[in-house]
Amino acid sequence: MFWVRVDNRLIHGQVVEAWVPYIGARSIVVGNDELAQDELQQEIMGLAIPRAVDSAFMSIDQLVRDPRMTGAARDATLLLFSTCLDVRRAFEKGLALDILNVGNLHYANGKRQLSPSVSLGPDDESCLRFLMGKGVELDFRCVPNDPMHVRFT
Repeated sequence: MFWVRVDNRLIHGQVVEAWVPYIGARSIVVGNDELAQDELQQEIMGLAIPRAVDSAFMSIDQLVRDPRMTGAARDATLLLFSTCLDVRRAFEKGLALDILNVGNLHYANGKRQLSPSVSLGPDDESCLRFLMGKGVELDFRCVPNDPMHVRFT
């Protein structure tokens, strides 16, 4: 299964303990321009990834050109983004995307809280509406067994 998730925290316990087994991930790819340049942060995040799971940290431009993001190479891959805008940039540059799991977007002033784990600012809402308009299904869940109770229109 190819699973795309937006989560401010990127790699953390819920991802490793819940999403990796749920999709049978053999690979975790993080699409984030800043993290792609920060080897220390990559090393720290990499400590949480099980040894049997490959990982890669790429800029958005690298990600959309990487052969692992096409066809059967995407099977058993968990693709993580920290922001909706990064997802949109990757999509607009050619990343094929059917479903986006919106897992965690922190609350801040000016954001509308949709669930305990998802708060959307105007840029997030615009981005998600854009993706929905392009046929991308939105899946609002923190962990796989969460009920789909968030309605976003």
